[in-house]
This record gives sequence, C-alpha cells and structure tokens, in this order.
Amino acid sequence: MNLIDYLENKLTEIIKGLGYSDVVRLIISNRPDLGDYQYNGAFNLAKEMKKNPFEIANIIAKEIKKHDFFSKVDVVSGFINLTIDNKLLIKYINDLFKKPNINLYQEKPKKIIIDYGGANIAKELHVGHLRSANIGEALKRLLASAGHAMISDVHLGDWGRPMGLIIREIKEMYPELPFFDNSFDGEYPKNFPINVSELNNLYPRASIKATKDEMYLEEAREITTAMQNGHKGYLALWKLFYDISSEDVKKVYDKLNANFDLWEGESDADKHIPEMLEYLEKNNLTEISDGAEVINVKAEDDKREVPPFILKKSDGGVLYATTELATIYYRQKKFVPDAMIYLTDIRQELHFVQTFRAAYKTNIVPKTTVLEHLGFGTMNGPSGKPFKTRDGGVLSLKGLIKLVTTETRKLIKDNIKEEDKDSLAETLAIAAIKYADLLPNRSSDYIFNPAEFSDLNGKTGPYLLYSTVRMKSLLSKCAEANLYPSIYLNLSTKEERDIILNLLKMKSILEKSVCTRTLNEIADYLYKLTNCFNAFYSEHEILKQKDENIRNSWITLTKVVYDTNLKLLDILAMTVPEKI
Repeated sequence: MNLIDYLENKLTEIIKGLGYSDVVRLIISNRPDLGDYQYNGAFNLAKEMKKNPFEIANIIAKEIKKHDFFSKVDVVSGFINLTIDNKLLIKYINDLFKKPNINLYQEKPKKIIIDYGGANIAKELHVGHLRSANIGEALKRLLASAGHAMISDVHLGDWGRPMGLIIREIKEMYPELPFFDNSFDGEYPKNFPINVSELNNLYPRASIKATKDEMYLEEAREITTAMQNGHKGYLALWKLFYDISSEDVKKVYDKLNANFDLWEGESDADKHIPEMLEYLEKNNLTEISDGAEVINVKAEDDKREVPPFILKKSDGGVLYATTELATIYYRQKKFVPDAMIYLTDIRQELHFVQTFRAAYKTNIVPKTTVLEHLGFGTMNGPSGKPFKTRDGGVLSLKGLIKLVTTETRKLIKDNIKEEDKDSLAETLAIAAIKYADLLPNRSSDYIFNPAEFSDLNGKTGPYLLYSTVRMKSLLSKCAEANLYPSIYLNLSTKEERDIILNLLKMKSILEKSVCTRTLNEIADYLYKLTNCFNAFYSEHEILKQKDENIRNSWITLTKVVYDTNLKLLDILAMTVPEKI
C-alpha cells in the first residue's frame, strides 16, 4: 500500500474513534515550513456539529500525537499541519524499491477503445496530426497503467470522395491502366506506378482541379460511388495506394512511438452502414427533414444550436458523420467496450456531440457505455502561427522531426560513436517534440520553438533523457564497484527528503491525470522529480561517501528514482537511449 493511502486510512480510524465521521484526504501543504501535508476536515465536522473548527482540530491533533506517524502535528486556524516521521519515509522507500507498483494509481478494470491518430490515406502526415498521436498514445499508456484493457485504433481516413479524386487524377495520368477498363477480366497489376512522395501530391492537385472543373468533379463522384458499390478495378487500385500510403504512415508513427492495435478506417465502417441503417429505419429511429434522413439530437437544455444528425442526404448519399456512427455501431457489436474515447482537434467538438447523442438516442450504445471526445489545441511555430514549409505549405511530420533533429544533433558529444549519432539525435528530437507537446494543457494552443525545446538544460525532453541516462550511468559505476541497491537505512539530508516527498506525490498525480484525461501534470511532475534528484546529485558524491549505510541508502534511492523516471517516460512514450 502507498504510504499516503496508509496514513489516510489510519487517520480515518483515529477520527472515527473520536466519534466523528469523515474519510480523510490529505492535501499536499503549500507551506512546507509548516508541514508536509494538511488535513482540513475539521471545518466540515465543525459545520455539521455546530462547533468551533479550531476546537475540533485540536481534539483530533491531540489524538494523532499519540501515534508515531508524524514528527510534528500543529493546528493553525483549524488546519492540521502534519510532518511525516522519517521512519515512515525510510520504510516507504524500501517498500517502493521492492514493489514500484505501489506508486501507481489503479481503477476497476474496464475495456476502453481509444481512437487517435487521424491519418489520411494518400496524404502525408503533417504537424496537425502531431498532438493526436502524442496525446493519444500517452493517454492509452496512462490508462493501461491504471489497469484498463486498452484497444487503440488509428481510424484511417481511407474512403469517400478523397479516394475518388485520387483515382480520377491517376486516370488522368495513366488512362491506359487496366483498372479503368470495365471489360478487363485478367489479373490487375501488383505494382503501383507512383512513389509515395508523388502519391501525397495527388489529392491536393485533384482538389484544385475539382474546384475549377465541374466535369472533373462529377467524374470523381461517379468513381467514388462505383468504388463503394464494389467496382473491381477501382478497388484494386485503391488497395495498391492504400498499402503504400499506410506503410509510409506507419513509419512516421513508429518514430513517434505511437502504436495501434487496429489499423481500421472509414472503409471498414462503410461495410456496416447498410446494417445500421436497416436497424434505425426498422425501429423508426429516424425522420425526414428537407428530403434528408436525420436523427434529431437537440436537447431542451441546449445553450447553443445543435443541428440534426444527418444520416443520408436528399440524393441518398451518406456522409462522414454516417461513417462515424457506423464505426460506433461496429465497435459496440464487436468489442462491447465500457468506454470509447476519441481524440481530435477541439474544433470537432460539435460533430461528436451530435454523433454521441445519436448513438445514445438510438440505443446503438447503451447508456452505460461512456463516449468521450477529448479535444486538443494547436501547436504553432515560433511566429505564433502554424508551422509552414518555405513555399507556404503545411510542414510534414517528417519535416518537423528533421528540423528538430538538426538541433539535437548539436548536443551530441564525441563520446558517442559516429555511426550512432544520427539515431541518438532523432531519439532526442522525438523526446523534445513529445515533451513540448504534452507539457501544456491538452486544450491549450502552444508555441513550439525547436531550439528552446531541444536544450539539455531546460524544461525539455532531452533534459529528462539526459538526467535519466546519468542515473543509469551512476548505477552502472556502482555495480562495477560491487555496490548494488538493496536497502534504504538513513535519511540524512534535506535533498533526500525532498526527493521522497516528491515520490509520494506520484500516485495522486496519476490519479488526477487519469480522471481528467490529461498529461501535463505528469510531464510537469517528471521534471520536478528529476530536478529534485539532480539537486541531490550535485551536492553529494555517492561513490565517495565513506559511511556504508548512507552510501547504500543513496544508491537505493537513485534506483527508485531511476525506475520511476523510466515508468513515467514510458507512459509519455519517450524512449531512453543507452547513453548521451
């Protein structure tokens, strides 16, 4: 059991023994000079019993002092300030050394589908895809650490009119290909005539043409309809560029340590639309409005306009929203999850309000299934505007990684083999990008400065990796001297106590992060803990300490902090290199 859990349980017993009814929740003191933690429950108890809170606080404090949990118990204006006894802190570190999981926050296990990534086929990943990948991956790992069974899905944009436009443009370039010959009944080519870089340029080019040429747009619409109706040639061509594009997308996600259990997309959901529509229509769950088939999702207490959810347009065509609802329909049937979490740009909030209401209203999901949309702000360049390429286009994720790698390459010293420097620079760059992305509140916009967030001495990803590698190096040097972490016996310095008190905060930080679905508090906490250890390390030469008990205690404390850093960095999906 975590020490704070233990103390809260013991204090609850003490208070109940006095005839009071309260479940103690200790609050981290904002006045360390007065105590480590604070209990404020006397105010609520006094209100219930119509007594003076100072009087009740003194009665409780007097009883607490009979136990040896705290070295100092003081009442200030009804607040009970508590300083944890060093013996308990020493025991806590030994417990944590043996069982690191006591610092993790745990919930009743649930099956949760998490939808993030948002990549589109035949479109290069750009900086607008960054936050979904980073936040989604870290949140998935955080919830898994809390005991949940996580199922992640990239949910590719791989269907609909964009695919029709791409096929129309390929037809413009290679009209002789058999994919476009309706009489062709042989085996379609296995090789795609366009490389991935050229492929990524097709959709922007086709989109521009479609705005200027109505006939071109109409042909793209016809291709889209034909493909959705099973046109063999178009589907074979789609499969070719789908494979090439998705493979390229996977490589970029791999660099970002974003790993998905499912690589499904709109095309997978499209298969379930007829079945879903049949269910909705059979049960009279839709209505006709201006020729369109809709679900009315307006609520009486709405403070803004929430338009009807459109399933089918007046011409019978389905929309992206239809596919979204079909995805929920399919996931509910296949996985029967307890919750589905979606991560997208915050500007898509209304879309998900409509979709989730439609899902609940039609019983596509039961009320017990939690549907959550987590919106995020944008990442901008040093100018305060979205990152752009030199020609004014949106910067690709490959381009951003390359840009930051150029900065982190400057950090690498000659102790690293020449052949390993590029790989290390990219690892540091990914850490710089990730940490900068997770440090702000999820819903906030932020400015990313490559040079600032690549600094080894700032509040950055490279700083965290460098410090963690230094802990590892210290432990390796100890091992060379036959000195191993084993037991923590002496709490002899203020710096040690600061580290231990920071370690005590971890479980509450994780709990808050799980409950609020945010990562910024973890990112900030990791920096503070690391900084705390570095302050200790700069003041005390561990290997040169002559007192054996103190030296062994310091080595054990180093191992506990190192393991904690590894766990938190893993939650944030940051890879720790062998050396820097």
